[in-house]
Amino acid sequence: MSIILAIESSCDDTSASIIKDGEVLSNIVCGQKVHKSYGGVVPELASRQHLSNIVPTVETALKEANIDYSELNAVAFTRGPGLLGSLIVGLCFAKGLALSQNIPLIEVDHMRAHVLAHFAEDPKPSLPFLCLTVSGGHTQIIKVKDIFDFELLGTTIDDAAGEAFDKTGKMLGLDYPAGPIIDKLAKEGKARFDFTTPKVDGYNFSFSGLKTAIMYFIKAELKKDPDFVKNNINDICASVQKKIVDILLATLERAAKDHKITNLAIAGGVSANSELRIRFEELATDNNWKSFIPRFAYCTDNAAMVGVAGYFKFLKKDFSTQDVTPAARVSWS
Repeated sequence: MSIILAIESSCDDTSASIIKDGEVLSNIVCGQKVHKSYGGVVPELASRQHLSNIVPTVETALKEANIDYSELNAVAFTRGPGLLGSLIVGLCFAKGLALSQNIPLIEVDHMRAHVLAHFAEDPKPSLPFLCLTVSGGHTQIIKVKDIFDFELLGTTIDDAAGEAFDKTGKMLGLDYPAGPIIDKLAKEGKARFDFTTPKVDGYNFSFSGLKTAIMYFIKAELKKDPDFVKNNINDICASVQKKIVDILLATLERAAKDHKITNLAIAGGVSANSELRIRFEELATDNNWKSFIPRFAYCTDNAAMVGVAGYFKFLKKDFSTQDVTPAARVSWS
C-alpha cells in the first residue's frame, strides 16, 4: 500500500492531494486573487501567497482524506517548469515534511503530470496515445508510448494558446484570467471575424502572430468606431476562440493521421475551454478515434495530477535526494 501527499505550486495555485494506491482521495486547490488587478501573475506576490496558503491547504487535503502525517509513505512535488519562487515554496515544504516523517521525495515534471492526469480516474487512454497539452505557458503535442516514454512531437515556438487568450482579453479590457471570460462571451456571439493562420513547420505552434493580428484588427476598427469593442465583444471573442481552436485541432489531426494513432487526449488549463472540448470530441467521432478529456478539476493546475505521476514513480522507487533543486525551465528528453 502507498499513501502519497502531492504538492503543486508551479504558478499561482497552491494545491495538495492525497493519493492512495493510485486513487485520488482529496484534491484541494487554493487560488490567488491578488493578481487580478495586475492583468497577470506577479511572481513575487505568487510566492508570498504560497507561503501563506501551503500549510492550511495541505492540512485540508489530509483532513478530507482522513489521513494523518504519520501514515504518509512519500511526498511528491512539482519540480518544474514554473515560477522559481513558487516552486521553491512547494519544494521546501516537501523537503521538510520528508525529513520529519523519514519518507522519500518524488520530483514530478509539471507538464508530464498534466498528461498523466488522464490516469486519475476511468476511462483511461490506451497506449500509445497523442496528448494535446494546452496551458497558459505551454502548447504541445506529445506521443505517449508508455507511462515513462514520452516523445515531444510539437511545441509552441513563441506564445502559448493560453497566453493568446489572456493577452487578447487584456486588449479587450477583460479581467484576468481572460480565458474563461472569453469562453463565456463567445457562447453569445458569432465567429464572423477572420484572422490569419500562422504557418509553422512540423507539428509546432505559434500564437504570437495571431495575437499581433488581433491587436491591429482592434486598433483599426476602433479608429472607425470608438465603440466597436463594446458593441461587438461577443463576436470578437467567438472569432478569436474559433481561430485558436482551429489551429490546435488542425495540427493535432495531422499528427494523429501521420502517426496512425487513434487514441487522442487533451490536457492542461485550456482544455477546460468548452469549444475545444466539444470540437475535440467531434473530431474524434468524425475519424472514428477515441477521445479522452479529464474532468475540469484535473485540467487546471492541481496536485492530484502530480500525485498520480508521483505514484508511478513510487512504484519504480524513483526517488529524489534532499539536495534536489527547483527547475524553472525543464527540457523534454
